[in-house]
Amino acid sequence: MNTAEFEYSDIIHRCFRCGYCKFPVNWIDVNNCPAYARYRMETYSCGGRLWLTRAWLTDAIQWSEHLAHILYSCTSCKNCEIKCPLGINVDIINMIRAAKGIMVEKGRIPKEARDFLENIQVHGNPYGIPKSKRGDWIRETQLEPYNGQEYLFHVGCVGAYDTRAQEAARSLGRVLKMAGVSFGVLGGDEPCDGNEAKNMGEEALFEEMAQESIALFQKLGVKKIITLSPHSFNSLKNDYPLYGGRFEALHYTQLLQKLIEEGRLNMSLKIPVKVTYHDPCFLGRWNSEYDAPRTILTAIPGVMFIEMERSRENSLCCGGGGGNFCMDLLGGSPDSPARRRVREALATGAGVLAVACPKCLTILADAVKVEGLDNRLIVKDIAELLGETNLKKTDVESKQE
Repeated sequence: MNTAEFEYSDIIHRCFRCGYCKFPVNWIDVNNCPAYARYRMETYSCGGRLWLTRAWLTDAIQWSEHLAHILYSCTSCKNCEIKCPLGINVDIINMIRAAKGIMVEKGRIPKEARDFLENIQVHGNPYGIPKSKRGDWIRETQLEPYNGQEYLFHVGCVGAYDTRAQEAARSLGRVLKMAGVSFGVLGGDEPCDGNEAKNMGEEALFEEMAQESIALFQKLGVKKIITLSPHSFNSLKNDYPLYGGRFEALHYTQLLQKLIEEGRLNMSLKIPVKVTYHDPCFLGRWNSEYDAPRTILTAIPGVMFIEMERSRENSLCCGGGGGNFCMDLLGGSPDSPARRRVREALATGAGVLAVACPKCLTILADAVKVEGLDNRLIVKDIAELLGETNLKKTDVESKQE
């Protein structure tokens, strides 16, 4: 292969497999890369992955399904970039994404990735569920269609289609209504944000989706957007401006923190429970938002907040990024990052593992079931916890009847 096709050919060799990025900040274990945590083979680490990519680009090795699996097992969690002490750290994810892009162009990607991208192209979501069902999650709610309100509530594919994530989306909608926030939803007209397509190397598809979303938002006069998903937040905040889409994008925890500080939420009902929190990669490492979720949790009456040993920029990715929440290239083992993560949460003594991402919610909830921890640990979105403390006494009584 002509390495001129690869824009990072002059620096890809600079990752010397030192292994530094595999370690957490406190050196408690060698598994802070989610793919390495799952497979414990150097080829699945950041350095191993880049050396294999270089070998493929220079024809030292041939393409194979296994090579493609190794590249697509990268969740784009950004742990390697945060930890890298060398000057190439800002390009690590870009190098992996560019290599995936070449595989996409040549039509040589894992079947799971091919199905994921085809479903987005045909159905507008990675699950292959008809577009006509995208708005089903708002049935039996009092949420209004967007019609010039202050905020557009962007739910995203997971919040719209996954039954567990739908519960979180509805909870957030109720909390926003309780606080008197002016917002609306697009329901079945909401487009996919495209963040996963970009991180899977399908840049052209991402551009098409971004431009489609921007055109719709501009037509509707959208100025401010609240996202349920940190992945959507990342695209709207960092990628869409490159295509002319300049909106004020907020992850919902950022808005909820503001509402609490302004005293616009009731916060009257005590929830006597120990809670720990899992940092989503696209909220934390990608966008440096670590404080808003913690401010919310510590403001809930009765909550005892406990940090996991791996937290903030040192958090272990749940394994769902880069399309893996759907492809699941890192599952099927006690060493999967999701199962490791729920065991870490349990070790804190917490009864609730709080999350702020629908992908984290679904993948960690599944891990709790597989680990057999249903009676000891429950995964809840922060919006769900906040919704519980904002229930009126009569609401609680009616639920108990």
